[in-house]
Amino acid sequence: MGNDSASAAASGIGVLDKSVAVLRAIAETPCNLTELCARTGLPRATAHRLAVGLETHRLLTRDSAGRWQPGPALGELAASAHDPVTESALMVLPRLRDITGESVQVYRREGAERVCVAAMEPHTGLRDTVPVGTRLPMTAGSAAKVLLAWADPSTQRALMHDSVFSDRSLHEIRRRGWAQSAGERAAGVASVSAPVRNGSGDVVAAISVSGPIDRIGRRPGARWAADLLAAADAIHKRLQTGRH
Repeated sequence: MGNDSASAAASGIGVLDKSVAVLRAIAETPCNLTELCARTGLPRATAHRLAVGLETHRLLTRDSAGRWQPGPALGELAASAHDPVTESALMVLPRLRDITGESVQVYRREGAERVCVAAMEPHTGLRDTVPVGTRLPMTAGSAAKVLLAWADPSTQRALMHDSVFSDRSLHEIRRRGWAQSAGERAAGVASVSAPVRNGSGDVVAAISVSGPIDRIGRRPGARWAADLLAAADAIHKRLQTGRH
């Protein structure tokens, strides 16, 4: 993330901007103080002071290795935010999870990353756990393909050079209406994703089913594309009618 984290979207309130940079850096993946300084460009004493302060407010917590990770207060705050896409998704995801028996997620693109805005896990068995708030690259995975396939041309050009997929594959995804991947984002994990459209018909998110390749195979679209497209359409209809 580098120094960009400390300067991106600056409000002019120094301590606030630095605190947000710390939160974003740790949301990317749990890290220790040395890694946090490297990602944010902040001095060691400043990074430590801000992280400990955020930990006091439960916005950060520490894992068993002592690394900072997103804290429970972030989820509590997010739960109170009004987000029609997330609210509609949470009404639809339980059925998709129960049909597939696998982990289900909804992702939205933010710049060069995709963010998990809703997720549900199967009741039993090995899971592909992606917590809400997780930020993943737009360079691999079926959800990244979907979000990029319907992105504007300038965004596609900016992100394609680092991705594992091609213009041709994005064209095929637009034609077919869904994408799948196996071992792209994480070894041993496969997924299938479809676009989620808002009330105006614009693609605003991607809905996904993911799980271990050993269980769901390398071509999960053959099993679940139809159910996934039905779930995406159900979210779209809720957004059209305002039933969140």
